[in-house]
Amino acid sequence: MNALCTATAVPLVHDLVWAHARPADGLEHLRARPATDGGLDVVLFVRARCHGTARQQMHTLLDRVAAPAAVHGFVLRLT
Repeated sequence: MNALCTATAVPLVHDLVWAHARPADGLEHLRARPATDGGLDVVLFVRARCHGTARQQMHTLLDRVAAPAAVHGFVLRLT
């Protein structure tokens, strides 16, 4: 995570993801919270037919979010 404090980073990441989500992504909601490594853990809840489809939908969404997130110093990783 960059130098932003958690109070600022959590809503910023939340807004970035929602701003770039499309209906086909199946995003229902997300939860962002501070991680033990100093970054953020973001859990994406999606509507999908199976786990593999959900991962593909999230890869597609996070690919769209990556550049705007980088402007704010964030690096996104799907785990």
